[in-house]
Amino acid sequence: MSDILTVSGLNLYVKTLLESDRNLRSITLRGEISNLRADRRSGHIYLVLKDERSSISAVMFSSSAERLKFIPDDGMKVIVKGRISLYEAAGKYQIYVSEMLPEGEGELSLAFERLKNKLAAEGIFDERHKKALPLYPKRIGVVTSPQGKAIEDITQTLKRRYPVGEIILCPAAVQGEGAGRQLAEGIRRFDRLKCVDVIIIGRGGGSAEELWAFNDEELARAVYDCEIPVVSAVGHETDFTICDLAADVRASTPTAGAELVAGEMSSMLSTLAYSHRRICELMRSRLRHERQRLDIIKNARVLRSPLELVSLRKNELDVLNSRLLSVYSARLSKGRHDIALISAKLDALSPLKVLGRGYSIAKKQNNVLRSVKSVKAEDNIELILQDGELKCSVLEIKEKKHEQD
Repeated sequence: MSDILTVSGLNLYVKTLLESDRNLRSITLRGEISNLRADRRSGHIYLVLKDERSSISAVMFSSSAERLKFIPDDGMKVIVKGRISLYEAAGKYQIYVSEMLPEGEGELSLAFERLKNKLAAEGIFDERHKKALPLYPKRIGVVTSPQGKAIEDITQTLKRRYPVGEIILCPAAVQGEGAGRQLAEGIRRFDRLKCVDVIIIGRGGGSAEELWAFNDEELARAVYDCEIPVVSAVGHETDFTICDLAADVRASTPTAGAELVAGEMSSMLSTLAYSHRRICELMRSRLRHERQRLDIIKNARVLRSPLELVSLRKNELDVLNSRLLSVYSARLSKGRHDIALISAKLDALSPLKVLGRGYSIAKKQNNVLRSVKSVKAEDNIELILQDGELKCSVLEIKEKKHEQD
């Protein structure tokens, strides 16, 4: 009977099996909500997801329920994302929901998130790739529908704020089959021709399905590759598309996009007038300063009395010359005195002085004799005296005897 399990042990075992299956750790389900119940105290949501043949219990904890952007209700078709596990106390397996979206919006949102993650991993949205908008564009390219409200808003805004800018329209469908490709081709056409300084791409507001052309992968890559700055102005302020993320600048509406690419003309004229006044003031100030410098130079002594400056410099030269001669004489006198002292010392140490006192130098074959041992009887030697030399022959050698201690 040792293989008998408890109910708790069995439920724990089944729960472990479910949670160890990688395929059940993150799954996405489509179903219809029934038996919806929200716990006001905890904030958790309990419900059943069902289709035509089956159903599964579900729970969404408060931490996930707080992020819901809609109010779920019975009968609503939704797409949920979560994990499968077992509620041990009841022995009931269920899905623990982390995300929930209405079915239509959910499919688009999932597709949006997948494409966004893919392009983000490739660096399509990197800020370091973003280009700055030109301050004063001469030509402004617009990629949108020629019949839409967006082109009207952009044109009116630019004519009112920046009438010097030329608007060039590249017509393209903004919704429906093939719209994304047309929009991408519009961007590429402007980029090839290099006929504009900045590009606005966009349309007015609409549902997620109507704006879906601006979530096209080909369009995102065309915007990223474009060498001309691109402003994405799609829908209303709350709408956000892949094109917005890929563009250099995102505008909340087409009107806001037009305002971004061109400053208001009246403001520019005011700035220009201020700059003109400021330049004139600076020029007048500089002229006054230079006139003062010129007056100072004109009144300088060197120009009024050039000979006086020459005389002054001549006197300075005479003083310097006198100082140079004085220093030279002092150095010369000291040098002579030093030479006299050295000569006296050399004279006192001269061998000739020693010979004058009665001493002589003995040599044998031009070698000075320092010991009687260096000669023998009948050797010829030379004696050098103060006033000459003597040629001598050694008759006898007497070696000095050293006294014993």
